[in-house]
Amino acid sequence: MDFELPPEDDPRRVAVRRWLAEHPRPTGRELADAGYVVPHWPSPYGVGADPIHQLIIDDELDRAGVRRPENGIGIGWAAPTIFLAGTDVQRDRYLGPIFSGEEHWCQMFSEPEAGSDLANLATRAVRDGDEYVVNGSKIWTSGGHRSAFGILIARTDPEAPKHKGLSYFICPTDLPGLTMRPIVDMTTVHSFNQCFFDDVRIPASLRVGEEGDGWRLAKMTLANERVGLSSGGVLWGGGPTMADLVGLVRASGGVRDDRLRQEIARLHAEATVLWLNQMRTVTARVQGRAPGPEASVQKLMADEHGQRVMALVARLAGAGAMLEGSGIPGTLRPNARGIGTGATFDRSQFPDVDPVWYYGQLFAPALTIGGGTFAIQRNIVGEHVLGLPREPDVEKGLSWAEAQRTRGVR
Repeated sequence: MDFELPPEDDPRRVAVRRWLAEHPRPTGRELADAGYVVPHWPSPYGVGADPIHQLIIDDELDRAGVRRPENGIGIGWAAPTIFLAGTDVQRDRYLGPIFSGEEHWCQMFSEPEAGSDLANLATRAVRDGDEYVVNGSKIWTSGGHRSAFGILIARTDPEAPKHKGLSYFICPTDLPGLTMRPIVDMTTVHSFNQCFFDDVRIPASLRVGEEGDGWRLAKMTLANERVGLSSGGVLWGGGPTMADLVGLVRASGGVRDDRLRQEIARLHAEATVLWLNQMRTVTARVQGRAPGPEASVQKLMADEHGQRVMALVARLAGAGAMLEGSGIPGTLRPNARGIGTGATFDRSQFPDVDPVWYYGQLFAPALTIGGGTFAIQRNIVGEHVLGLPREPDVEKGLSWAEAQRTRGVR
């Protein structure tokens, strides 16, 4: 694939510029109706853009200072699953408001005792006529307090093998019996929640796909999640990029330390490799293929890249600057690139610190945990990309938690 962008007079560029001239400050709805939120999707949601066309649209929107609606879980994870496995009624009802940003979504997968071992979840959904009665708990629900809907995985058949007894639901967050408890982490941001389901009744019409097909759909969602968490900025696709850091270093007059210069160059090259690999996933989507194991490769690389970038920021800033300011000249606006999902940075506690970089310093350790830990990603890459044999414990039919217990690990 040729990754050189077409010239300024390319007809596709001209078409986007003409639209922007007619919509200089487009709303989320206008962007969605034009197909510019998910341009690689087919009409009426997108414009069927191939990878180069998609990059052209991204480039022109960026030049015009136009930002798409920030609804990462809805756009990147829920929408593809609903589109591929949902009913016509579900597509017509939910996809439009997702793309326009009018209705935000969250993810209800992980549980206190089933994080990386998702198939071992215990939340139950029992069929009762035209409804399912849900009981259980979910944790690490990003942006749940700001969301209208969640994508929920629950066990509908406790007698079936653990991967076969799960079902996938659209869950309105205002249902009676559903409560959320905020989780505030060390960044002072409230972005996570724990959800409690106490006899929550979900209409059967909100089940996505067939009963018992939840594991397959969950893997589809997780593949899209790993793509979303590994694109753009170095903080799970949000926050600043390595290019931003290079720009700030250049604006400050550069660095004299040879080792720092070498590290900056290495991470710049690493960011370029990540971008090129991301284009492979874009190509797969355009060709109608769901993200495969390469999504785990991308996330594995991107998480560690983000941690290395933030470690470099700490070295550039210095310990004293970490308390009194970013230590790096620049004009990055707080949250300019959408840090986190539903995140609210409490700047009052750190009035002299640039939130973009300070937040990143504190959040970076979580990058290799959320969305599938670094260990899980390596297992996926080993088994599904390199063709290595599965771990012995898996062959024995033991869950991750059971395997840990047999080893005396709690």
